[in-house]
Formats: sequence, structure tokens, C-alpha cells
Amino acid sequence: MRKNSFPFLAAVGIVLALGFLLPWTVRNPFYFFVGYVVLQYVTIATGWNILGGYAGYINFGAAGFFGSGVYLSAFLFTTLGLPLPLCILAAAIFGALLGVLTGYLTLRIQGVYFAIATLGLVVVLETIVHNISALGGASGMAVYGPRPPAWSPGPSQYNFTVMLIIAVASVALARFVEISWIGRGLRAVKASEDAAECSGVPTLRLKLLACALSGAVLAAAGAPYPFYTSYVEPVTAFSLIIGLNAIAMPLIGGTKSWSGPVLGALLLASVQQIATVTISSELNILFVGLVLIAFVAFAPGGLADLFGRKSSGGAKP
Repeated sequence: MRKNSFPFLAAVGIVLALGFLLPWTVRNPFYFFVGYVVLQYVTIATGWNILGGYAGYINFGAAGFFGSGVYLSAFLFTTLGLPLPLCILAAAIFGALLGVLTGYLTLRIQGVYFAIATLGLVVVLETIVHNISALGGASGMAVYGPRPPAWSPGPSQYNFTVMLIIAVASVALARFVEISWIGRGLRAVKASEDAAECSGVPTLRLKLLACALSGAVLAAAGAPYPFYTSYVEPVTAFSLIIGLNAIAMPLIGGTKSWSGPVLGALLLASVQQIATVTISSELNILFVGLVLIAFVAFAPGGLADLFGRKSSGGAKP
């Protein structure tokens, strides 16, 4: 175990402990509805960053993986009666397989062409769901979630705790990727794929692995969603705002490390929830666009890089 792993593991333990204690100390379920959304975007931003941040392949298909996790989980629960943990596991496996398949089809192209290809994935998946009657088609399907276990005081608290576990697991996975040989290889691919290939880096295998891990995390983020809303429809599951936030949050927080997407998601998702309650949910996309433009113009390295430079006395890396 690395020496610098202990503070991270301690922080993980504290976060999980608080997550299990809060449902018994905070009685208002509204906070858990809001907290679920924030943690969902922490997971989505973290999953996107494994491929888009570490490897530099900008992925516009996050909503496709998220929506596939939503619908697979809803189908397995309503049809087969599988418990939520197994639905999440199945969604993660399906997301990984979908990521590998997408990678085989799209990784030969780069830049804007790769982004357009991944955006097409969302359209294809949404169209497929629209035409499957077993998934409710365009009308959607109702999902009546399971009774919360004895250790959770209510359904909203249970969904919050489940999403917290998924978010913590995704962040731990992203940190492992970052500090391992996988992260070093992906950073080499991002810097210069040709140079990395000439240096003996297995670029294709690393990119496919990044696609699989990213797809698994994004699909797992969508698996509990049917139990949070009790109703799913294609327009919501494959929403534009999900794909937009998946890109904006890591860019605002910083794509170089695991902490950047977490910071960006906590900031942006919290502000979005406040704006939804106090102003209007329709302004979320406008707000995300304005904030993203501001950070690209004035802090292109994101919050993590900005704080890092301030803590080092303003010295350039």
C-alpha cells in the first residue's frame, strides 16, 4: 500500500460512516433527494473523466451509458425481481461491454469525429428503447422500488446511501487508475498517442480498458435512478443535460486528477439544485454553459489546478 493512500482511505471511511449516520439524524427527506442527485453527478463526472480526462478522448455519449443502466436496472427489477445490488452489478457489466464495443467501433478516429460518433450512440440507444414495448416504449415505465432494509429509515434515505456507496467506489476506482500503470499509460496516450505507441505502450488495450471502466461507472450511476423517480422514460434517461454535465463538471473541476470531477460535480450540481428550487429548472443548461465558458476562458485547468497553483505560491507547473 502506498504511503499516501492512508489519508484517502481514512477520508473514504469517514464519508461512508457519515452517509450511514445522516439518515438517522436528518429527518427531512428533501435533503436526501437533493443529495442523491449531487452524488449521481459525482459518479457521472468521475466515470466520464477516466476516458475523457485521463486519455483525452472527449466523450459525448455519457447519457447513452447512463440511460442503458437506467433501463436495464428497471427491466431486471420489474421482470425478474432482482434486488437493487444485483441490478447495479448487471448495469455495470453491461456498461463495460458496451464501452468495449463502442471503443472498437470509434477509437480509430479522434477529436471531433470521435465526439460525434459517441453522440450518435445516445441517439441509437434512445431510438432502440423507444421501439421496445417491454421497456414501455416512448411512454416509459413505472418502477415501484423495493422496501428499504431495516438499517435505513426510508426509501429516499436508502437511495441516497446506495448512491453514496456507488460514488465512493467510482472515485476510489478513478484514483486507482490515476496512480497505477494504467493512468501513466493513458496520460502518455493523451500527450502523444504515436509517441506512446513507439515507446511500447499498449495504446489500444489501454483505451479499450478506459472505455470499459468509464462505461461501467456511467451505467452503474444510472442503475438506482428508477427507484429514485419510480418512473423512467427515454427523454429523461438519455437527457442532454446528463451528457452536458458529464463534460462540464470535470472541465470545471479539473481533468488531471480524480479530485477535479468531484469538486466540479459538488459545486455545479449543488448550485443547479438550488437554482431548480429557487428559480427554474429550465435555466440549468444556460447556467452550465455560462459557467463552462467562464472556466475555459479564465481557469482552463479547472478548480483543482487553480487551488494547486495558489497553494504553491502561484508558481506555474
